[in-house]
Amino acid sequence: MKKIGIFCSASENIDKMYFESARQIGKWMGESNKTLIYGGANLGLMECIAGAVKEYGGTVIGVVPSKLEENGKVSKCLDQMIHTQNLSDRKDIITEESDILVALPGGVGTLDEVFHVIAAASIGYHQKKVIFYNDYGFYNELLKTLSTLEEKGFARQPFSSYYEVAETLDELKEKIK
Repeated sequence: MKKIGIFCSASENIDKMYFESARQIGKWMGESNKTLIYGGANLGLMECIAGAVKEYGGTVIGVVPSKLEENGKVSKCLDQMIHTQNLSDRKDIITEESDILVALPGGVGTLDEVFHVIAAASIGYHQKKVIFYNDYGFYNELLKTLSTLEEKGFARQPFSSYYEVAETLDELKEKIK
């Protein structure tokens, strides 16, 4: 799979270990001639992974909502920019343009993106999966919550049919192949 959609934090106020992990993923993507498709911001893990993909020879496509442009928060690492009016359009385009989607650690925006993809898959809009990169156990509690929802009957089929989990960079690479 060549085009990888990445959802991740735009925060600068997170532990540096997450930046190092994002950089390693970006390095691998660049060296493997992968294309990053992401939200296009020049902040947090978003800028970190885009910079590494670019530095190591990959292609970077930013899907940029108008508010990001208005606020001067667009990355300079972009090889291509796709303009959108809002966040909903951005999620749809990232999903459509990507072969697979990966959720690195992130906040409410990342969760919104992940659940958008899973909900759309659950009603048949696509068959793409999200890979939760469970770096340092970041997604453990969310994965438990998804399991609880299944146990209580709030899933038509197992949520795991819409996602996978990678605990290490090697596992992530294997799942993306």
